[in-house]
Amino acid sequence: MAQEVFRQDWPNLVTLFFHQVAAGKKKPFLWHKVDGKYRPISWREAASQVAKMATALKKLGIESGDRVAIIANNRPEWCIADLAIMAIGGISVPVYTTYTERDYTHVLEDSGAKAIILSDRKLAKLVLPVAHELNHVNFVVTIEQPHITQGLNADIYSWYGLLEETRAKVSDIEDQAKRLKRSDTACLIYTSGTGGAPRGVMQHHGALLQNCSGAAAVVEEFGIGDDAFLSFLPLSHAYEHTTGQFLPIMLGGQIYYAEGIDKLATNLGEARPTIMVVVPRLFEVLRTKIQRDVQKAGGLKAKLFDRTLELGEKAWNRPDELTFWERLLNRLLDRLVRKTVRKSFGGRVKALVSGGAPLNPEIGDFFSSLGLTMLQGYGQTEAGPLISVNRRNSNKMDTVG
Repeated sequence: MAQEVFRQDWPNLVTLFFHQVAAGKKKPFLWHKVDGKYRPISWREAASQVAKMATALKKLGIESGDRVAIIANNRPEWCIADLAIMAIGGISVPVYTTYTERDYTHVLEDSGAKAIILSDRKLAKLVLPVAHELNHVNFVVTIEQPHITQGLNADIYSWYGLLEETRAKVSDIEDQAKRLKRSDTACLIYTSGTGGAPRGVMQHHGALLQNCSGAAAVVEEFGIGDDAFLSFLPLSHAYEHTTGQFLPIMLGGQIYYAEGIDKLATNLGEARPTIMVVVPRLFEVLRTKIQRDVQKAGGLKAKLFDRTLELGEKAWNRPDELTFWERLLNRLLDRLVRKTVRKSFGGRVKALVSGGAPLNPEIGDFFSSLGLTMLQGYGQTEAGPLISVNRRNSNKMDTVG
């Protein structure tokens, strides 16, 4: 497995995907909620949909080098659209769903997007008027049927209608994708950086592949196999796009799409992720919730929790100072307290990786003391975006590797 993961000769991201399709076949790949329950899309079915959407986009006029914007919440169609655009030599333009109409105008105009893939009716109200005003947007593919009360300059197509109507051979799209080189631009990701209007960053296939190989080397220290990711951060962000989508593909892992912050706790128990990429703000919220629950319980539970934090911090930062009896008590608390905490995260988490902003070392120590390995990393969109991260056996909470 490691030999495949660390291969340096992948020509592009799409070829990597199709290689994993051949290995995964009917195994689950993408998980999404249907009628309140997580349902899987297999590797093979995902490949079929990628081939159909790539063929449909090509028939609608998308050519090599053309930009196609993806304005959607995290869902299987996001990944499939991204791969389909790249497969025919197009350049995907991930766009935040939280943008204003002015932001959408700027990004779509600046990127010169010829088409838009749009997820829901709420976004349609903001985006379709913008598409109507931009002459270079030829068509919009909608995942949910929008309410349209007037004629638009851009043609509107149904995502599922295109999949149903289009006939495509996976092998044909796979052969076409093999022409893409590592130096070809894969996506154009917009970032505001330290301020000002969002600026487009060109990321090529080689940069993302190299990023994923480096991240896979970090994951390998925890053991590779049967990995599951819970996609929570927006895929329009370079961090989630690389580590929440293409890293799982490189590892042959499964991706569960979270339903939002209000259902994150439930989704953690359902998806039981092995790796989570998150931002510090989420850990701050979780720590506050855990502390509030412990204080509410009070009594022996609160005392055991406080002792767990105390011994856990000592074991993490100053293990040589633990006495014989403290070591025994720490093991007991691992069963009584830490096991329950780990279970609330699904019970299989190998590592929590924080990025996107500085992590307060106190928060890192808090979760590490509760038996959850936390790694902090640093990056920037222009770097693909990963630059550095702590390693399992050299992990200091006040550094970024």
